[in-house]
Amino acid sequence: MTMINDSRYYKVLVVISAFAASISLAAVTPEERARIGLEGTELTPSGAIRAGNVEGTIPEWKNEPIAPPAGFKKGEFHPDPFADDKVLFTITPQNYQEHSDKLSEGQKKMFQTYPDYFMNIYPSRRTIVYPPYVYDAALKNLDRVEPTYADINMGMAGFTGGRTAWAFPIPRNGDEAILNQASRPRIPWYNARETTTAVATTGDYVVNNLQVNFHIKWSDPDIADDEPGADEVGGNILYSQVLTAPPKLAGQVVLALEPMTFTKNFRKAWAYSPGQRRVKRAPQIIYDNPMTASDGLGTTDQVYGWNGPTDRFSWKLLGRREMYIPYNPYKLFAKEATPDKVIRPDGRFNQDYARYELHRVWAVEGTLKEGTGHDYGKRVYYLDEDSWEVALGDMYDRRLEIWRHWEEHPIYYYDIHHVNRATELQYDMNAHRMVALMIDKSRVPDFEWTAQDNWFTPAAVRRRGIR
Repeated sequence: MTMINDSRYYKVLVVISAFAASISLAAVTPEERARIGLEGTELTPSGAIRAGNVEGTIPEWKNEPIAPPAGFKKGEFHPDPFADDKVLFTITPQNYQEHSDKLSEGQKKMFQTYPDYFMNIYPSRRTIVYPPYVYDAALKNLDRVEPTYADINMGMAGFTGGRTAWAFPIPRNGDEAILNQASRPRIPWYNARETTTAVATTGDYVVNNLQVNFHIKWSDPDIADDEPGADEVGGNILYSQVLTAPPKLAGQVVLALEPMTFTKNFRKAWAYSPGQRRVKRAPQIIYDNPMTASDGLGTTDQVYGWNGPTDRFSWKLLGRREMYIPYNPYKLFAKEATPDKVIRPDGRFNQDYARYELHRVWAVEGTLKEGTGHDYGKRVYYLDEDSWEVALGDMYDRRLEIWRHWEEHPIYYYDIHHVNRATELQYDMNAHRMVALMIDKSRVPDFEWTAQDNWFTPAAVRRRGIR
């Protein structure tokens, strides 16, 4: 049999499959619409199952935000509201097979690779309750979102018509599921100091400090639904990142502007190098371009677990399942949890700072399309049903062998009723190295910071360079 390598052939297949998918992706049916709501329905506005599980190990979701602990003051690191919770049990290399139905392949590989690896399992708490405007938008999205497919590159899945929250609270396929992660409600304004730390096999590391600012127009309640540009075309993410340490790297700036979906517009990125003292277009900051300061241990499209265009992978919805995932790690968010505490002398994460709970997740598999390229041949994501945040990610190499394991450790900011990572980790189990992305503990993230759009322009980038 003769293999067909003409790229035009693959584009035809993409267009045909996209057209076929678009036929089946009509608006939700009246029966589906009746299943979802804020109160009294089978599903919550995020599409999560409201009820707990039969065993009682996953509780019912209630539209009741947790109250801040007594004595908490705005602008402080958040005290743990569950400090009295006890470990239910610990999963180790000796007993992980007893729990294999609730572990990802990457988690299993961690137990197989490291004899002292463990996971402390705590009581499950469905803490994520967003502000009312988020759920109102999610329910409106049921009727106003339309899936779109574009013949761009290898075929791009997207949508139009939505705002603020999950585009497809009742997902029907892998494209809609991964687009829910992209369209998840996020903190609209963000001004924070972060760290990226690539750890050597010896356990040695250098902490890279970053100043990160962004405006998520998609999730900004102050932008009206009918404001021009409020939908897919102009509902952009405006992102700025400045490396502030170590000194030899300080002053590097990255600016990225991007749409919520990539069917009409693409990411626009610029970089400033203090050595050259020039701002240049940076089209390479996408896909599997190395993540900033990661020493090649992560890709650009892994920040927040997943970001960017959908075109290089074919996405398959594997369904909903119960799994042990990082959740509510307030101990990890504490001011005292600095890199020297959470990174062990052997270069791995100190699991005493982690909290794992049993939650329902959506499993989504992305397989690299023939005719394109990426470091990963396959990636499997596990998305928390209450938020659609990436909880876990298993990365496979081009031989489809497990290579890296990604974890997001998110906390619920009970003062603003939003969720954000405290730490993201990726283990490279071939190189026996780890990269850790953390909130810097010198200052609590500021969610009230604002700026004009012209703050996120190439003209403003050079002024933020240190050297």
